[in-house]
Amino acid sequence: MKKLLLSAALFASPAFVAPAFAEGELKIYHWFEYIPQELVDKFQTETGIAVTIDTYDSNEAMLAALKAGKLGQYDVAVPGDYMVQIMGTEGLLDTYTPDEMPNFANIAPQWLDVPFDPGRKSSIPYQWGSTGFSVNRDVFQGDISSLSILFDPPAELQGKINVLDSQGEVLALGSFYLGIPQCSQDREQLKALNDMLLNAKQYWASFGSDTAKDVLVSGDAAAGMIYNGFSAKARAEGANVEYAFPKEGYVVWMDNVVLLKDAPNRANALKFMNFLLDPENAAAVTNYAAYSSGVTGVEPFLLDEIKNSPENTPPADQKGFFIQACDEETQVLYDAIWTNLKK
Repeated sequence: MKKLLLSAALFASPAFVAPAFAEGELKIYHWFEYIPQELVDKFQTETGIAVTIDTYDSNEAMLAALKAGKLGQYDVAVPGDYMVQIMGTEGLLDTYTPDEMPNFANIAPQWLDVPFDPGRKSSIPYQWGSTGFSVNRDVFQGDISSLSILFDPPAELQGKINVLDSQGEVLALGSFYLGIPQCSQDREQLKALNDMLLNAKQYWASFGSDTAKDVLVSGDAAAGMIYNGFSAKARAEGANVEYAFPKEGYVVWMDNVVLLKDAPNRANALKFMNFLLDPENAAAVTNYAAYSSGVTGVEPFLLDEIKNSPENTPPADQKGFFIQACDEETQVLYDAIWTNLKK
């Protein structure tokens, strides 16, 4: 779920104010609109731990903020898969052992030995989903099977497209569209990606991650790059949108709760991570966010509309890919493309 514009809003509702009986604190750095307040209330009631949440709207914004001085201020964060790997490489994560987390055994086997955190030493699964695009079917009734909807759109959608303010996802989907590797060092391929994106930009109305759902619901956008759960929410709120799994490929991601280095409340962070691995609590996040859980045993607690959501059911013949973490030298090239695009 989610770029360079930091959205660090401190929740000021009573649920996030330290109660007098607090058994310490927990400071969370999280995506916008990605955890139900009722679940936070439940954790506070069960533990007496006072929870504070600040939010961000992209993996890159979170990383930049931590590196700029916020490391040591938060206990946990919720990065995507490739960002977990980057944070680990850059020494921003602490480690834990399974015996520190009684619910560790509830992690689904396919999400245990993951390449971005082998054996789960610094993270636990939070939610996983996809990034594609959605189209308002009142505006456009044609074929939406291709990423050309975003990068070479039909006349009906030109000037009415919202694109995520998310470097990793925009450049990944652009690479899928052109059929080139995600971490290419080939200058001709990189030039083609840069030129294609700059040309496509003329058809875009906005960059927005935290507003990706809202602009579809309001009608300010007729199509948009979006997370599958946000698209499901837009549909539930009355927008006649259809989520597409493009034939060139779509992004598959897993968001993870990580234990941050120098966490001021490490023990409470582990309690929170363990709390989220309880199937009923994990299902509460899924029911709220409309993505999919990485925890076993959630099915009895899921709402029917979540179980049967078309946004969570990709066609068997369509392929999803994780965003790749490029080496430092290659990443500089992609950073330059993104900076050029955002001018």
